[in-house]
Amino acid sequence: MNEIDESKYGNWRDEEKSLKEVIEEFPDFSKFAILKTDLQRRGVVYSDAALLLFDKKIHSAAPSCIFSDSNGIVPTGLLLRDGTSVVLHETGENRKHRAPYLVDREGDHLIVTDQGEKVDEVFYWERADFFDKFTKSGKPMWSLVSTRPQRLDITGSWYCHFWDTPGCGCKYCPIGAQGGEKKKNGEEVLSDIEDIKEVVAEALKQKGRFTNIMITTGSILSGKELLDDEVDYNIRLINALSDLFVDGKYPLQLIGTAYSRKQLERLHNETELPAYTADIEVLNEDVFNKLCPGKAKFVGYQEWKNRLKAAVDIFGRGHVDTGLVTGTELAEGIGFATEDEAYQKVSEEAEELAEAGITCAATIWQPSKGSILKDAKNPSLEYCVKISKKFEDLRRKYNIPVDFDDYRRCGNHPNTDLARV
Repeated sequence: MNEIDESKYGNWRDEEKSLKEVIEEFPDFSKFAILKTDLQRRGVVYSDAALLLFDKKIHSAAPSCIFSDSNGIVPTGLLLRDGTSVVLHETGENRKHRAPYLVDREGDHLIVTDQGEKVDEVFYWERADFFDKFTKSGKPMWSLVSTRPQRLDITGSWYCHFWDTPGCGCKYCPIGAQGGEKKKNGEEVLSDIEDIKEVVAEALKQKGRFTNIMITTGSILSGKELLDDEVDYNIRLINALSDLFVDGKYPLQLIGTAYSRKQLERLHNETELPAYTADIEVLNEDVFNKLCPGKAKFVGYQEWKNRLKAAVDIFGRGHVDTGLVTGTELAEGIGFATEDEAYQKVSEEAEELAEAGITCAATIWQPSKGSILKDAKNPSLEYCVKISKKFEDLRRKYNIPVDFDDYRRCGNHPNTDLARV
């Protein structure tokens, strides 16, 4: 692709503030974090010239991100000039409501353009040294552990069991459909722990590359108590990786389902896990029930919040957060009617969590192919920045560290990117 057909996107530019206008409106919000937000919100496509600068021997194109719906070689993400990571789940070709940005070439430099105008210089992520290697069992290492510029991402399970109950999959998320296909085709959906350990050991040979490890699974509902099997798997995996580190301790974030106090105590007492995340996805009970019907049915909105608060009792303030898919609270037919109403309601509930010592991590909603809401319209850039700023203001107000999920450890959340400002 060498140009974008603006005519098929209507007059959306007349209906909302531009990138430049939003940067001017929020002078104390990093302009790089605002650009990152808009790149994720609108998506990007790559010109033929830009792809000529992509070297698969150097750059990251592993299609193993749990949310990725890409086929073939697609750049995993972009870096901005200040080192800000831009996590892109897929290209913007399938977005219906706004023209994506065009990643193009200027001499030997990679740039982002909009309507033919240069916005800024960007860079492809570099791939990890272990990318082309195989485990002893013959599995390609990239398929077991993916990478961000600073983090190893381990997907323990490629299937979310909320999808086993008809109508219970989260509506913004494509992994239920992807995991379901793997399951139907007889592919493994639960990763072998020894294989993962072998990949991490290989990755650690690349000195200085990684600052953190993230472990996540699709929700595993089975066990004597709901989610016991998920907790058991995570304990075994965390402890297996501990063998690779001095004293068994290493920088780690677990993104799990909302566990009971008993399960959280097991994680704390039986592993060296330093930080815990359980993504509530949206801050409003009515919207949560519609957007995440499986989470609502099996755990419930108020109980999810109660379990986050229990996690603070166990792991401590600054060691617990929850992810929000920012913008889904405005999905048509599911969420609020206006951005003003959404901002007010979400802010109130975010403050309740912040007061309890829980950080809200804003992930910008990227309507993804394969999800129920694949054709939905996400909100304005102004709204996304306003919400991110509110989350950061609350973090500072209640003096909550976010070291385990900040720009160096994760790089996906515009509000926690501001922790370095």
